[in-house]
Parts: sequence; C-alpha cells; structure tokens
Amino acid sequence: MAILHNRLNQAELKELLLKEKEPRITISFYKYFSIEQPSLFRDELYKLYDALKIFGRIYIAHEGINAQISVPENNLDAFKKLMNTIEPFKDLRLNIAVANEGDANNRPAGGKSFWVLKIKVRRNIVADGITDPAFTMKKKGRYVNAETFNDLTNDDNTIIVDMRNHYEYEVGRFEKAIEIPSNTFREQLPMAVEMLAADKEKNIIMYCTGGIRCEKASAFMLYNGFKNVFHLEGGIINYTNEIKKTNLPNKFHGKNFVFDDRLGERITNEILANCHQCGLPADAHTNCLNDGCHLLFIQCTACAVKFKGCCSTECSSIASLPLLQQKEIRKGIDKGNMIFNKARQRKPQLKKEI
Repeated sequence: MAILHNRLNQAELKELLLKEKEPRITISFYKYFSIEQPSLFRDELYKLYDALKIFGRIYIAHEGINAQISVPENNLDAFKKLMNTIEPFKDLRLNIAVANEGDANNRPAGGKSFWVLKIKVRRNIVADGITDPAFTMKKKGRYVNAETFNDLTNDDNTIIVDMRNHYEYEVGRFEKAIEIPSNTFREQLPMAVEMLAADKEKNIIMYCTGGIRCEKASAFMLYNGFKNVFHLEGGIINYTNEIKKTNLPNKFHGKNFVFDDRLGERITNEILANCHQCGLPADAHTNCLNDGCHLLFIQCTACAVKFKGCCSTECSSIASLPLLQQKEIRKGIDKGNMIFNKARQRKPQLKKEI
C-alpha cells in the first residue's frame, strides 16, 4: 500500500532538500471546478506527485484546487505531461516563480521553496467566509492579460483593487491600487463591496498574487451588483512574466510576497516598506525565531543582527535559552501566531507612497 504522507520530521526533510544537487522550479496553479470526492482526489494526486518527487502545499475542496509546489527540473516535462492527462488540468496555466534565486537574507532559492509534499482537504481552497448558498463561481469577472491591464489602468474610469492582505500590499503593489485594509481575505470581500458601493458603474480591476483570490472576489462583486468587473489573469506572477516576455511597461513596484519559505520575489529594486523595529527602509519579511512567537514582520539586516532574528529583546532572550527551558516557557501558550498586525501595533507604519 502506498504511503500517503511523509514519515520524517521537518528538520530532517529540510536538511535532505538542501543536500539536493538537482535544481527545482517553483510553480503555482489553481482551478475552480467541482470535485465530488475531495479525499479520493487528494490520495490519487499524492501518489502521482510523490512519484515525481514534487514538494509543496496543496489544498483540495469541493470547489477545486489551490497549489504551490516545487518540481525537480528534470521532472518538469513529465509533470506537464501528467497534468494534461488529468482532465480538469488539461492546458491549465502554470505560474512559474518570478525569482528562482536566493536572497541576501540566506533564504533558499525559489526551487528550494518547499521540502515536503502536503495535500490537505479543506472546506474551501481559499477561505472566503461566504455563507450565502446562492453565491456561485459560475459568473465571474473577465480575465485581463498584462497588456489589457495596463491599458485599462490608464483609464480614469478604472479602479485598481488589491485583494491581498496588508502585509503583502505593504511591500509591493500596482500603481494607483487601493488597499482593502485587512489581514484576511474573508474580511476583505464585504469590505470591498462597502468601500466601492458608489462605483458600481466604473471599471473594477482586481488582482492578487496568482489569481485565485481576485477570481473569487470578481464573482463576489458581480453577485453584489457591480457591472464592469475584471481580474488579472494569473495575478502578479503571470503579469511579471508577461511583461518580461513582451517588453511592456511594468506597473508593479516593489516586492511580491509569496507563501513559501522565500516570503517574497523581487520585482523592482524599490523599497516601499520600513523595518518594524527601527523604521528604516526594508521589505524583508521574517518569522520571529522564538518558537513560542513566530510573529511575521519586516526586519532590516541591522535589526536582524541586533535582535538575533527575533521581534523583540524578550523573544531574543527566550530563543537563546536551552531548548528544554524554551519548551517550559511555551507550555500552555498558542504557538506559531503569524499575526502580522501585532507588528503594526508595536510600531506605527511609516508608509512610502509611490
């Protein structure tokens, strides 16, 4: 019987990945389609991907699939052929990572973004908080490619809406894009409807990292009476790859936050954000090294040295203790918070406008 999960711990798996000599390619894809038996679909997909040594994080639900994976370069053609043998995935757009190189903070290269294959069954492939049974993904906004996106954004009758979280918007965004100020997609959907209530006749272009959130958001806006709704096909990742191939003007500035171990892809050299500890220009996200905190925040290289990769002097003191003492301190607390707005509360943000 095939093993449908890994048997090694995270540290062992990461060590094995870093020892790999073969390059890997980071790929993301999604699709909204009906899956009658998500658990069965999950198990079959696991066996197929595991055979190709694919790592990554994949969510399966009745409404479709959301995947971020890393594929060994030598297996890339085999992976593409496999995808075309699975009917819902035939000719599916695959978003290749913008940056496969490492960075100055010693994060792994793009291909080394995952070190284990995790496929989970969820209620939704992106948590949306929608409870209205009449809502459907069958009617959604119109796709726009990079060229059409650029043309539409030159129109004064167009509103560009960023459907990502605050911590993503802070480090990089499109020109003239408005933020829906929230830390979760489920909060953003009703907020977007409320914020744009007076603009139902205007062109609304929605974008996100890879397309999955803005596609659902476009359907939600249409459901709430908006008339001219568009969404950027393939999100920021596909847009960036398109403009490189076609030499179109680039309207995205800064860094594209990604949900893997890299925590970001450099699009332009502009630094739009600030270190949450000293306020100097910086856009490198990190997780506090205190295992009882794991706060996600922006830290410059100087503060990374000063605070030993932690979010505060208190956390750096705890992270320096012997492991057994750290475990005692962590008992009974919620671990791995990843709550970005704690950093916002700790220090007011110094925004740099485009």
